[in-house]
Amino acid sequence: MKTKRNYPIQKGALVLLLLLSALAYAQDGNAGIVDATNRIKGYFATGTNLMYAIGALVGLIGAIKVYNKWNSGDHDTGKVAAAWFGSCIFLVLVATVIKSFFGV
Repeated sequence: MKTKRNYPIQKGALVLLLLLSALAYAQDGNAGIVDATNRIKGYFATGTNLMYAIGALVGLIGAIKVYNKWNSGDHDTGKVAAAWFGSCIFLVLVATVIKSFFGV
């Protein structure tokens, strides 16, 4: 029967090597948070412009849909107009609130 050999010195050296490599790659937590904050703030202007563009596109599609319903004489034209107008206002308000809330 073969016996299993244990090499405690080699296992300890491996653990020590792993710990030292983890310490070598460690960074300051505050610097990481500040860097992440600055990167996210950089995306707010682009995100806000994207929200405005989506709002404009939804508004145009909604205007065409309401116009078609109005010309065909549908009775729920007011409800559809209010829904599309509300969604456009929501997108614009969300973009504005995000900008003011995060102080960008």
